[in-house]
Amino acid sequence: MQLITNNIKLYTVFSLFGVIMFWSCGEDYVPKPKAQLRLEYPNAKYVDADLKLPFTFDKNLLAQKITLKELEAPTESYGVNLEYPALKGTIFLTYKAINKDEKNLRDFLRDAQKFTLEHTKKADEIPAYPYEDKERMVYGMLSEVKGNVASPAQFYVTDSLNHFLTGSLYFYAKPNYDSILPAANYLQKDIKRIMETVTWK
Repeated sequence: MQLITNNIKLYTVFSLFGVIMFWSCGEDYVPKPKAQLRLEYPNAKYVDADLKLPFTFDKNLLAQKITLKELEAPTESYGVNLEYPALKGTIFLTYKAINKDEKNLRDFLRDAQKFTLEHTKKADEIPAYPYEDKERMVYGMLSEVKGNVASPAQFYVTDSLNHFLTGSLYFYAKPNYDSILPAANYLQKDIKRIMETVTWK
């Protein structure tokens, strides 16, 4: 009787082992590729920024906090911060009056271009896109800085006589090109909108 009981137990163990082996045979396990986080942002809704500045421009309603301050400088100057809490980023604008002084214009242009060139050490690529609107007297450049850099986009616009405006995009987090790319692309559209709607007073 003991022998029969032992045989039944042994049979049960081998049967379970066989079932396990049967199910384990088949296709090799292939790890799933890493999933990419899908970020969706609301469609941009633009309104006049309505600030006491020597120029006007359209801003996205997603820029929920706006800071305006007068800057100490040889010519009339202002700093404007457009903060996007949902995207953890800010577009910084700096306005400087040229006062029809060619030296001022040269200095402002040099500073704007130097700021972009400072990113060449870490940037993979910096494509630049000229901008011109003769009717509004707005001429400038948008630079897209690709790579793990602090500021993935900068621009400047001017009428070459009285007004000079620069802008740069920054994120609160440590730069990681792949992770900030969706937000950077979204905010670059806002930068383009600013460039396209700047009207000098």
